[in-house]
Amino acid sequence: MAAPAAVMLAIGFWGLHRGGMWRDEAVTYQVARRTVPQIWRLLHGVDAVHGLYYLLMHVVLAADPGHPGEVVLRLPSVCAAAVTAGLVAALGSRLARPRVGLWAGLLYAVTPLVGHYAQEGRSYALVAAGATGATLLFVRAVREEGRRAWCRYGAVLGVTCWLHEFAVLLLLAHAGTLALARSSGRVWRGWGCAAGGVVLSLLPMVVVSHGQSAQVAWLREPDVETAQELLRQYLGPTDRVYWVCLALGLLGLTRLVGRRGEVTLAAVALPLAVLPPVALMLASQLTPLYVDRYVLYALAGGPLLVALGADRVAGMLGRLWSHGTATAPRSTAPPSPALTLAGVLAVVLAFTHQVPLLRADRVPGNRADNLGAVAAAVARVLRPGDPVLFLPAHARGAELAYPADFTSTRDVALAEPGPVSGTLYGREVGAGTLRRRLAGVDEVWAVMEKYALVSGYRPRLATERAKWAVLNQQFVLREEMVIDRVALRLYVRPIRVGAEESGLRGGGG
Repeated sequence: MAAPAAVMLAIGFWGLHRGGMWRDEAVTYQVARRTVPQIWRLLHGVDAVHGLYYLLMHVVLAADPGHPGEVVLRLPSVCAAAVTAGLVAALGSRLARPRVGLWAGLLYAVTPLVGHYAQEGRSYALVAAGATGATLLFVRAVREEGRRAWCRYGAVLGVTCWLHEFAVLLLLAHAGTLALARSSGRVWRGWGCAAGGVVLSLLPMVVVSHGQSAQVAWLREPDVETAQELLRQYLGPTDRVYWVCLALGLLGLTRLVGRRGEVTLAAVALPLAVLPPVALMLASQLTPLYVDRYVLYALAGGPLLVALGADRVAGMLGRLWSHGTATAPRSTAPPSPALTLAGVLAVVLAFTHQVPLLRADRVPGNRADNLGAVAAAVARVLRPGDPVLFLPAHARGAELAYPADFTSTRDVALAEPGPVSGTLYGREVGAGTLRRRLAGVDEVWAVMEKYALVSGYRPRLATERAKWAVLNQQFVLREEMVIDRVALRLYVRPIRVGAEESGLRGGGG
């Protein structure tokens, strides 16, 4: 357990400070720095699914009373990923043998998708740790068949589901394991009571989050390519690593079903890797809900199957060695330590193939957007007192994450900041008030999402439409900088442009 956890820590800390948060991390940062009553008020309107995580991060960020940065924000995810790697190793060791656990834990640690979310200030790495811990407790409860064991399992899984409600799909994986193990009625009843408690405890969140489903309206139905991409992320994005791991994973299924009531490693790993993502993809054909990070915890099943397949190969090699040295002294018995080391070296080789991907993932611009770069550009070009307009309102995320870079600027559309209004990005003034405010300025800087520049863009809210209409009707574009998915634009009234040009002509004569 220790070696995979240490490797995961090293990979997690490598390049942890990228110099910029992306949008979702910025939400974590600004919400977690609010007071508990302010967080509680926010959750009634948005992001209820992340409520427990925000409260946890509130405690983490409060530990640095100064100005906590990106490293502190991402530290819980790094530690959680390390814990998960150790738990994956523990599962392999308990259900197979120590070398299987070692290989599986190391494979998990070097998987690029794991490294990606280990360096993100969101809940997904913590959910993966909770789900893997719950799976380990599930295996123990099946063997012990005691009420306390099932209570511990239910408690850990319940807390994990409150970190993200889609962790409840882990129950499908565990039911699949019980079916493959042909477990007794007593085991089914114990698991059923624990599962029922988890579902009941989650109902309040399900009700509230269902009312906030508009937040994921941007999602689309997953297709066959989505499933293929997820499989590659599980087994390795590069071709060589992918095909080798796929072959070993299939070989790991050779002992899927053991004796009646016996839980094999394959019977745990296969449902874990397959059932949660497949269930979410199928449900998403009706209402799109699928994103790979929502089922990150299922990835642990892949390395377990690959390590189990590698153990089958190692066993065959050991038997061949034994037959080939039948007349040799006992000291030349099958070299188990050598085979274990060979497996570790194979993981190292897989890691070297994936280093370019891991390195690229640590480049600030690799995420969907880099709010740190946007804020830095604002600090370079804006002067104290300059009016700023955010289009749409969530473009204000750069200011909320890096307020120092927006010092002394004037937010033209803001009526109440987020902590006061109980919203993520603040409450904006009405369209009429906005027009009156803009009537008093000769120039305004606009921080705009690039999609807002597309021809035919028509915002739903009246204030957003007013922003766009006033900029197009009363101002002309003077300067523009594009940073990732955000454009920083300076709009100036035509009369001022004419005056400046006249001044330039006069100065030249």
